[in-house]
Amino acid sequence: MPGRGANGSPAVSHRQPVRVPERHQFETLIDARTPAEFELDHIPGAINCPALSNEERVQIGTIYKQVSPFEAKRLGAAMVAANLARHLRETFSDKPANWKPLVYCWRGGLRSGSMVTWLRLVGWDAQQLAGGYKAFRGHVISQLDSLVPQLQLQLRVLCGATGSAKTRVLHALAEHGEQVLDLEGYASHKGSLLGNLPGIEQPSQKRFETLLSEQLERFDPSRPVYLEGESAKIGRLGVPLVLVEHMRKAAVIDVRATTEARLSYLLRDYAYLGDDPQALAQKLGWLKELQGNETVSRWQAWALEKNLAPLFEELMLRHYDPHYERSQSNHFSQWSKRALLETDDLSDLGIASLAGRCLLLEKAES
Repeated sequence: MPGRGANGSPAVSHRQPVRVPERHQFETLIDARTPAEFELDHIPGAINCPALSNEERVQIGTIYKQVSPFEAKRLGAAMVAANLARHLRETFSDKPANWKPLVYCWRGGLRSGSMVTWLRLVGWDAQQLAGGYKAFRGHVISQLDSLVPQLQLQLRVLCGATGSAKTRVLHALAEHGEQVLDLEGYASHKGSLLGNLPGIEQPSQKRFETLLSEQLERFDPSRPVYLEGESAKIGRLGVPLVLVEHMRKAAVIDVRATTEARLSYLLRDYAYLGDDPQALAQKLGWLKELQGNETVSRWQAWALEKNLAPLFEELMLRHYDPHYERSQSNHFSQWSKRALLETDDLSDLGIASLAGRCLLLEKAES
């Protein structure tokens, strides 16, 4: 006869492990890996309930190599049991009898298996993800390689010289309900030499790709997708090559803002650079080979004085602008057919107007 769970219901019988595409059938996704593994990347929507802490996993690995596999398993089992007891008392204390979680670890092994066993003994319909995070990572890579060409996404690439508020136009389009792929948002970086966000680290390459894959899965291929014309790297992160290739072939919308409008926007959008003048001056030093010692020394002096207006203006006119149109024409095959949106206003209202004009372009083509 089957046993009974702690709540008096029949104990759940063993089932076949769940595959990655079936993960959406579960109301709770539990990542049993360490917090460090979880931070590096995890399945979207998962909660972290470690079977072992960061320190415990290192300790068990050392014992496995230096003492014996048996001693590692014995001590590891005790640690896992203690951590599972804590999760049962705290994290899972409010879960109803019909709770149905899906659990995974690195390869669908002992950590997630142990948690599933105990959750089933309680009476919950807990299941294990086949292959664990490793299988999910393979799914992400496969999706990135296949989704863009398979869906034949109608990409609309926003281009524009530095300070043209392209990212803000994307956000305004998203507020209109349009499909947007915010590469800089997922990368936590503005894509330029000074693009690091204050106090925010870029995610891992794996995390960046997971976020892109999740967004691509949600797109409706019958509707356009707006994104910014990026290079193959955003900060230290690489944009998937298949996406770069399709971006280069896509229709282009070129935002042409006046120098005055762009400078005003940059002074608002990058105002935080004045909070750490030493760091700003140090970054500018990387440009000496391109711009020469005299020019960069002047820029560094302005940075240390927090005199951002002349600094940003010269960076625009002498560093970013000279190569803009040539690089764009080399990168985007439809550059000669681009739609041109001219503006002298990059205020909030001006940006909203640009988003509206993008939508009018779409209507005119349909």
